[in-house]
Amino acid sequence: MNDKQQIAVIGAGLMGHGIAQVFALAGHLVTVYDPSADALMSLRDRVRRNLVDLGQDASAADRVHPVEAMRDAVASVDVVFEAGPENLAFKQQLFAELETLVPAHCTLASNTSVIPITDIMRGLATGRRALGTHWWNPPFLVPLVEVIKTAETDPTVAQDMFNLLAAVGKTPAMVEKDVPGFIGNRLQHALWREAVALVAEGVCSAETVDTVVKASFGRRLPVLGPLENADLVGIDLTLAIHETVLPAIDSTPGPSPYLAQLIGEGRLGMKSGRGFRSWTPEQQAELRARVLAHLKAMNAAEGR
Repeated sequence: MNDKQQIAVIGAGLMGHGIAQVFALAGHLVTVYDPSADALMSLRDRVRRNLVDLGQDASAADRVHPVEAMRDAVASVDVVFEAGPENLAFKQQLFAELETLVPAHCTLASNTSVIPITDIMRGLATGRRALGTHWWNPPFLVPLVEVIKTAETDPTVAQDMFNLLAAVGKTPAMVEKDVPGFIGNRLQHALWREAVALVAEGVCSAETVDTVVKASFGRRLPVLGPLENADLVGIDLTLAIHETVLPAIDSTPGPSPYLAQLIGEGRLGMKSGRGFRSWTPEQQAELRARVLAHLKAMNAAEGR
């Protein structure tokens, strides 16, 4: 790939505008399509506000171009990132249409967080140029982007995407085998399953679960991954621990019935004011602010 690409993003929402921001800041021209006129109208302002808030070059927002017709947005681009609803049928239909609209050399990428890329791209005539790029929210603050190959993906296309993402300051991770949830969400939700089970079984409160994670191994995770930790303490000790702990860890094959119970009680999380815990509007705002401040501080410490 050339140093500067023409990028298209399908979707101007939370993820889409953040992806556009990353490439625009790196000097790429970005076109963005969304069926919502309001989303397109506010697009540049949202990007510009983010850049100002981060102390970055606000003029980069001028390289983000909202486009009212998808055909026009993708007609001459090198890469398309889809950032639409997490719905398989929608994504399949979208990529079937995109395949007919983009240039022959254009790479097609889906930003799904859990849906197998193989399912999304099934039926494409040019599956060799299709892959997944799972960005994390917010995409302009969280470094990781998982690059997911299907059995059809040309390895050169995947490596080019990996290199492009690295060049714009992201931390790409190559996923060699397309599985639901890829890497990050499989790890995250394995933890969530046990966290839910501990509360459902009365071992501790939800607040205690979060305190334990944040005040113990969570402190080490930015510099010590789980397998690094296993090597650090020793594989023999890891095996001994697993022999005792793993048989007792929740292995329910489906979602916890406790989640359905909470939903049945109208406890939907912050959107309803109560989920595992109760949340006032002030508490919600304070938590979101702390998360953003933490992500900014980590990026600053790493020179991002």
